[in-house]
Amino acid sequence: MAHKPLIGLNCDYRGAQQGTPAYCYLASGYFDSIVNAGGIPVLLPPTTDHDSLERTLDMLDGFVLVGGADLDPRNDGYMLHSSVRPMEPRREDFDRRLAQEVSNRRMNLLAIGVGLQLINVIEGGNLFYHIPVDLPNAIPHRDPQDPNHRHSLVVEPNSILGRVYGEGEIRVTSRHHMAIDRLADSFRVTARCQDGVIEGIESKVEDWFVVGCQFHPESPAASALDIRIFEEFIEGIQARAGQLSLAAA
Repeated sequence: MAHKPLIGLNCDYRGAQQGTPAYCYLASGYFDSIVNAGGIPVLLPPTTDHDSLERTLDMLDGFVLVGGADLDPRNDGYMLHSSVRPMEPRREDFDRRLAQEVSNRRMNLLAIGVGLQLINVIEGGNLFYHIPVDLPNAIPHRDPQDPNHRHSLVVEPNSILGRVYGEGEIRVTSRHHMAIDRLADSFRVTARCQDGVIEGIESKVEDWFVVGCQFHPESPAASALDIRIFEEFIEGIQARAGQLSLAAA
């Protein structure tokens, strides 16, 4: 790929409040990391125009599903747990349409935080909706007083995350209380916390390049190794584009 790849990112959304209009926003760590890794970020607001979404995706080389608030369990047929703080419906409706389209197209994908949870649901998996209740022996995976809370995990050596971090135990920035329960058949686990919680996934589908992180490599507390995840994503897109070009020649 001679050009820098165009990488889509979805945005967070906040509805209108007293004296404040509705607006969308995105933590700078996401698009700064894409730029520093050699890509061009393209931000997609949560619109209802599906034709515009399809046209935009046609132009992109990959997508990053970003983190955010919680998925609403009621959208998947489950009860709303008292610990769940659902994201704005406008964002969740858009994100679900977006993730389904990414899946249908087998777009190159980096899924972070709730983005990882969403693509797992879209592909047929399900979630733990509150780790302290569903997995009472688990370590803390978030600290309400510390957005840069970190915990350790172990990565599979034969994986993209294994190339990033190498062998042994690592520490990552974590701020989630939901997690993957049943993993969708499209994916394999490439990182777990020592308590068993899934922290990293990759695609098992031959023609689909997916890296998923439950942790947050875009965080201000991220290490130089964390940032390598974005570099591996961009390099993977470029490598796949080169293979397709050779196959078509």
